[in-house]
Amino acid sequence: MSKRADSADAESGVAAGDLCVFTLRLADDALILGQRLSEWCSNAPFLEEELALANTALDFLGRARFLYARAGALEGAGRSEDDFAYGRGPESFTNLLICELPRGDFAFTMVRQLLFDSFDVLYLRDLGASTDEALAGIAAKALKEADYHQRRSRTWMLRLGQGTRESRRRAQRAIDALAPYSGEMFQMNALETRLLTAEIAPDRAALKTPWQVALSETLQEAGLSWPQYCEQEPCEQKPCGQISGGRAGQHTPHLETLLDEMQALTREMPGLRW
Repeated sequence: MSKRADSADAESGVAAGDLCVFTLRLADDALILGQRLSEWCSNAPFLEEELALANTALDFLGRARFLYARAGALEGAGRSEDDFAYGRGPESFTNLLICELPRGDFAFTMVRQLLFDSFDVLYLRDLGASTDEALAGIAAKALKEADYHQRRSRTWMLRLGQGTRESRRRAQRAIDALAPYSGEMFQMNALETRLLTAEIAPDRAALKTPWQVALSETLQEAGLSWPQYCEQEPCEQKPCGQISGGRAGQHTPHLETLLDEMQALTREMPGLRW
């Protein structure tokens, strides 16, 4: 750990184990979303977009590697980035659910990217001020990539919304499907609250309003709309509520399918390195 992180631990009681868990969560987000984006290789609508999606996937996978390496150092048990990526089952992953959903059609992928990228830029800016120097450094590097990702996903949202009737229909359908998964990005828990007090982790909840403002502006310009959800239960209005559980290891069946494919070679030939 860095001296700054050591100091924060001494003052707040934050343990290296807490930092490890927190770092793993961020790494899992990046890995799983990067894996989903990589599925567009040979499937993208045209060559330039295939290259762009592949490069975006590599950005997320590169971020995951830095974060897994940091988590391994904090854990001190000798686990490598390969062990974290290929040696755990779905119940041990703590990624946000929005990251693991199947890639869907191109509109679905670009809507998911807009929702995540718009959050990611805000989050990384705050994480760049973390008292943990390693996390702050990773965030600063990733922010440059995230800024580009956000500009690109926003451009595609405008093209889809302002394009044909079919492109607009697909984009709106994707927004309606993904909206219930967006709230999990802003949920704070006891661990992150402790790390927030130590000035290590950002306040996710505080990012929701600026995220909504930026998203609303983009959707309005694209001629698309955000669905209204009821936060109260029971509710007869459908769709309703928010879906979460990824941070607690409660995942959709889609994650198991993704890991079966991603980890197939390592399971067949143990000891392979990333």
